[in-house]
Amino acid sequence: MTALGMILRNFSVHLFRSSKSSFSSPSSAILPTAYFICYRGITSKLFVGGLSYYTTEKLLSEAFSQFGQVLEAKIVIDRVSDRSKGFGFVTYASEDEAQKAIKELNGKALNGRVIFVDHARPSPRYSFDNEVPIARGSSKPTAEL
Repeated sequence: MTALGMILRNFSVHLFRSSKSSFSSPSSAILPTAYFICYRGITSKLFVGGLSYYTTEKLLSEAFSQFGQVLEAKIVIDRVSDRSKGFGFVTYASEDEAQKAIKELNGKALNGRVIFVDHARPSPRYSFDNEVPIARGSSKPTAEL
């Protein structure tokens, strides 16, 4: 299990034990995503590309919730313009629900644009085990005063 997985598991166990009464009833508040990741199994995250700039996270969640339990719907926002970058991510509670959403929504129109749905790939992490890191800064030595 990865370090992040261990942290999430420990956090959710602590959260579950500290407020056990709130989790015991079926009508309790929405459980944190970490709880589902650790106790319900591996969640499945989907990449959604080709989104309209006017698509909201609520609309994205509603469109994908017809195929299963959506834990999170996130649209990536540009920091400078504060507008959507045209893609986002949807996290399902199970792999079967995610497969059904891919099959049904890939290539379909959402909010006037054709969207593309696929499994999200992890972002590339740079490791310098066998590589020389890229140098940062000036290539000329600075003169001392």
